Amino acid sequence: MSLPLVFALPGNDAFAADLATALEGGLGSAEVRRFPDGETYVRLETDVRDREVVLVCTLHEPDEKVVPLVMLAEAARDLGARRVGLVAPYLSYMRQDKRFHSGEGITSLYFGRFLSRVVDWLVTVAPHLHRHATLAESGYTIPTRVVHAAPAVADWIREHVERPVLVGPDSESEQWVSSVAELASAPHIVLEKVRRGDKDVEVSVPEVDRYRDHTPVLVDDIISTARTMVETLRHLARAGMPPTVCVGIHAVFASDGLQALEGAGPAQIVTCDTIEHSTNEIGLAPALAAAVSEVLAEEGGAPERNANESQ
Repeated sequence: MSLPLVFALPGNDAFAADLATALEGGLGSAEVRRFPDGETYVRLETDVRDREVVLVCTLHEPDEKVVPLVMLAEAARDLGARRVGLVAPYLSYMRQDKRFHSGEGITSLYFGRFLSRVVDWLVTVAPHLHRHATLAESGYTIPTRVVHAAPAVADWIREHVERPVLVGPDSESEQWVSSVAELASAPHIVLEKVRRGDKDVEVSVPEVDRYRDHTPVLVDDIISTARTMVETLRHLARAGMPPTVCVGIHAVFASDGLQALEGAGPAQIVTCDTIEHSTNEIGLAPALAAAVSEVLAEEGGAPERNANESQ
């Protein structure tokens, strides 16, 4: 089988280049631009006939990205590509996975069905699944692979943080934080909330005296408004802990999230490169390349395999 051809959608050039290198595949060239009236123009400048095509498009702020994605996927297929797959390091439309109020659309389901009609397979990183266990339950009918960021995050912590203690902001973070801590060979704590009334919640840091000479590392999957991290930093500071290293997988940073987090006085803010951002320090292209190779090796495709539940 010929080596895969990797194409970058606009804004994904650096990640696509890293992925092509990790895959030992080719880096294809495509022109994607807008006409003056806003319509999308696409042109594949590399021959895709009988090739496995890998499109790279992180789907942060997705609405403006999906039309170019559709057009490029259709062009590749029309020009004879064997299969057209999508590497979306960040996968959007995971929030609305049920009908909370009458008349609402279940957009995560619709988006899953939509992408399943656009590409032949999907590889993504730590999708923010809420009430669903797999992407198949979210409407995806194509082969998918979920890449877990915990090993890469743990590697970074081991290499860059002296005497780390990983911190989870609440009980819901226990599984994620404990998995990263185990891989990093580091201890972890989870903040405890004691509710004394509807608006009176006390937060305590367990075993704080035991870890005063450690560097707190606060980990989360998505940093958006950063409110949870900011509050946690304040609790750690009040408990007398040293400045905290903040680590996130997806650097969404909605609104003034980055400014708010920087203002809370962390020692460092670090993210994975699923969304291009100045805080990117942890590269996931090798892990994604391994998942892509697995999909491509299965001639007829396969159902989603999600053996590792950690992110």
